[in-house]
Amino acid sequence: MKKFLAIAAAGSAIAVATPALAQDSGDAVFTGPRVEAIIGYDKTKAGSSIDDIYDRNNSMDGLLYGVGIGYDVDLGGLVVGAEAELSDSTAKTRFRHGEMENFGYGRVKAGRDIYVGARVGGKVAPSTLLYVKGGYTNAKLKADARYDDLDYGDNFKLDGWRVGAGVEQAISRNAYAKVEYRYSNYEKAKFQFGPDGPTTHRFDVDTDRHQVVAAVGMRF
Repeated sequence: MKKFLAIAAAGSAIAVATPALAQDSGDAVFTGPRVEAIIGYDKTKAGSSIDDIYDRNNSMDGLLYGVGIGYDVDLGGLVVGAEAELSDSTAKTRFRHGEMENFGYGRVKAGRDIYVGARVGGKVAPSTLLYVKGGYTNAKLKADARYDDLDYGDNFKLDGWRVGAGVEQAISRNAYAKVEYRYSNYEKAKFQFGPDGPTTHRFDVDTDRHQVVAAVGMRF
């Protein structure tokens, strides 16, 4: 909760500060390639049709960080574009008394997350854009299990979809800041047993991910 409040405060500071900065933005640009740095709050909750692997009551949260790229086309009052993102997270669970727990394993740590999608937005002011987004996401979780004093490591690779919404504010002609909420759901997964181990066939899961992020970026 403290991590969420810290990110929310940072996002609020950006939202309060950017209107004043936007006074010098001139004719804000909403078209062309862009790149951005992202930070935010990340919470993942697992569920599955395989009850002995996942515990639906367990979740983990942490700090999300990453980079994004995109390309937008300004159609007047409407802006459409494609985007991609690579991020990581500090979210993890821990061992407790050396027992196997949390997601059905001793410890689970969030790994890299790849997102590819599109967005569409409307200008509510000359330098302000409200938008919605959606696309494909592939995430990785590292699971460490302990059994008979031996540690086992598995990688979960999750396939799913993401939707979100946010507000983007120009802070100069080519620079911008934004605050965004997104929800991801992962419906398919597979195991990889160790870095050189075998990989299973894909199976059904139901893993939810909630993220609140702030970003600053530049158009070229």
